[in-house]
Formats: sequence, C-alpha cells, structure tokens
Amino acid sequence: MNDLTAKRLVIVIPARYGSSRLPGKPLADILGKPMVQHVYEQALQVPHIHKVLIATDDVRVADAVKLFGGEYLMTSPDHPSGTDRLTEVMRQIDADIYINLQGDEPLVRSADIAKLAAGMCADETVQVGTLCHPIPSKEASNPNTVKVVLASNGDALYFSRAAIPYPRDDESSACYLKHVGVYAYRREVLEAYAQLPQTMLEQAEKLEQLRLLAAGLRIRAFEIEPTGPGVDTPECLAHVRAIMAGLPAQRQPSLAETKLVITDVDGVLTDGGLYYDATGECLKRFHVRDGLGIRLLEESGIRVAVLSGRDSATLRKRVADLGVTLHQFGVKDKARACFELMAQANAQAHETVCVGDDSIDLPAFEVCGLSFAVADAPSYVKAKASHELKTQGGAGAFRELADMILLAQGKEDVFGTAKGFSTVMNGITQ
Repeated sequence: MNDLTAKRLVIVIPARYGSSRLPGKPLADILGKPMVQHVYEQALQVPHIHKVLIATDDVRVADAVKLFGGEYLMTSPDHPSGTDRLTEVMRQIDADIYINLQGDEPLVRSADIAKLAAGMCADETVQVGTLCHPIPSKEASNPNTVKVVLASNGDALYFSRAAIPYPRDDESSACYLKHVGVYAYRREVLEAYAQLPQTMLEQAEKLEQLRLLAAGLRIRAFEIEPTGPGVDTPECLAHVRAIMAGLPAQRQPSLAETKLVITDVDGVLTDGGLYYDATGECLKRFHVRDGLGIRLLEESGIRVAVLSGRDSATLRKRVADLGVTLHQFGVKDKARACFELMAQANAQAHETVCVGDDSIDLPAFEVCGLSFAVADAPSYVKAKASHELKTQGGAGAFRELADMILLAQGKEDVFGTAKGFSTVMNGITQ
C-alpha cells in the first residue's frame, strides 16, 4: 500500500454566496455550468481522494450542487475565513489530510492538487502544504499578488505582499514566487487552528498563513507551472470565460500600466460635507495627503484628472493650487467625460483608473479599465467597482491609491525614501 492510499484525503471547496464585488460568485455561469461545478469536477479527477464536497452557507449554492449531482455540507455564515469554515467541516467529516480548494478557481488543474496531496503523504513532518509558481519582477511589485520565499527543502520562510526577496544591488539577481492559495492541512493542525492567536504579522499583511508560521508550524510549498487567474470581479469573470471558451486572451488592465487616474471630488478628495459661510460661499475640507498623492503621480508621469458633478470657486481654486490641468466640472454624463479626458491624456481605457464614492460614479466605473470605491462608499457602489480602498473619502483614500500605483510601477522610492522624494519635490504642492 503506498502513502497516498494509506491516508484518508478529503477535498473541501468553500463556496460563499455573498461577495461584495461579485454577488453569487459560485453560481456564475461559465460555459453552461456554475463556476463551482468546474472546480468540483477538477477535484474529482485527483487520484486517491476519498471525498470531495462543497462547504457553503447558502441554500442557493446547495441547490445548484444537488442539480449537478455533487456533495455539499451546510456551514455557518459567520466564519471569518476559509480555514475557519474548513475547521467546521473537520468536525463532521473524518480525514487525515484536508485540502482546501477555492471555489472561485475554475482553471485549477487536478494535476497540481495531486502533486500537493502526494507531497503531504510523502513527508509526515510537513504540517501544512501549499503551492507556488515563478512570476516576473513586474508582477512581484503588485501588493495583491502574495509572494513566498522558500528554504532549500521547500519550506516557506515568509509570505508577503511586498516584493520578496529584495534585490539590493542587482534586480536580475532576485527570483520571485507567487503563492497559490490552495492548502493541505493535517487534522491536528486544524484542531489547533482556532486557538492560535492572530499575530502582528498577520494583522499587518492581512495574510492568515502568517498565523501558522508565527506558531512555528511548517508550511511546505510545492512548485507548479503558472496557473490561470481566479475570479474576484466581473472583469476577472469575463477573462476566465474567454480563456475557457478558447477565445483570444483579452488585455487585462493593471496598475502597472496606468497612465491616467480620474477622481471624483465630493466623497473622495473630501469627506462629502458641504459647508456654507454667511455669504453663501461653499467651503470644503481637503486632505493634504491626497494633494501630495496627486502631485507624486503627476511628477512621476501619471496624469490625474478631476471629474466632478459640482462646480464652485472653492473647487476650482483647489484644483488650480494642485496644478491639475485635466478637469471637468458640473458634469452630468461621467462616462462621456471620461472618454474626453482619456483623449486629452492620450490614454486608453485599460490604462485608466477611476475612483468614486456614489451612484453618480457608476458610469465612469463601466468605461475605465480599473475602478476603485472608497471604504465608506455604499455597498452597491462597491459591488460595481473592481477594487475597494481601505481608507474613507477625505481621509487619504486617493493617497492610498496613488501609493498602490507607484508601487505597482516600481516607483515606490518617490514616497518611501528621502532620495527618491527629492527627485520630484520641486513640483510638489500639497
């Protein structure tokens, strides 16, 4: 009997119906099947697996699973992470190793999961297993791509949103590995997981695997070939549908290619409050960090345009103080205005990012390659944006986005070092 057949392995596919950016994501249709069915069918092809089941918190997902003949388990809607949901499954389904396979990865390959399972069975000392693959340095600069560095035996030394390792002298000397969020856990690890404290590392990076590393657990990362994208947004879904249909790959927008940022004013550059003095003059409160973010982008060759449904002397004065020459005020049709601003900046839609906070910004979201909603935007606005910011409008939200763009383009020195800032400071106004 080989190691694989000696162990009881179970694949669990968490499938939450709720998603702020793509509601009902597990049931999104891809080639006539719900997305979660594609993942389930790939899991069934992994050899020596004793059970494959979908863990969901919604009857709509459960009903869809029943229709295609899959197995499911209802779990609590209150779990903060997929690992917590997996822990609930463990209490009802017995296994030696549990493989957590995301329900929004329809391009997952059964061979990769088989490699993970075989690796876990081959070495009893490995407590947690996961996957990784090489990426170019340009992708490594994206904080949304999680990187991992490994010991010579394949154990993870650290996971980070930052580009690790850091090439101090020669950028060509560094090789980067992207972490693929598929995990295999031994039962005893899951039993102990709920008692493990969140650490500073996990809270800072927002990566739950750092909780395991901080507790001294071994995470072995098995290298695979580069994988297809997962599904997080409507744009991702369209891209995956095209890939699976065999259509030509569509160019995907990225912060690394951004040439133009179009920003709303009230609720983004301000907190949305309107103040009137005794003469009826409208006053607004702007954040200096947003102003500095605008200038950092402009001085780094990335144009910024101000697009507002309002018009006032106060607004025009602030825009003039910041040296912003691309602007439209009193706009009713923001989609048309965005196209006009793109033409003025010589930027294509996939090179344009917009940031907004309310329903009036939704037409702009639709025509720009990437869209960002501030943290205090209504949920229905966030659902239409491709990304959400962590900062509220008027509190530095634009600066958060500016830093993300500069980081994605390898220009973080202009805000992160005195030497880098000195190269652009002559044109800076807050």
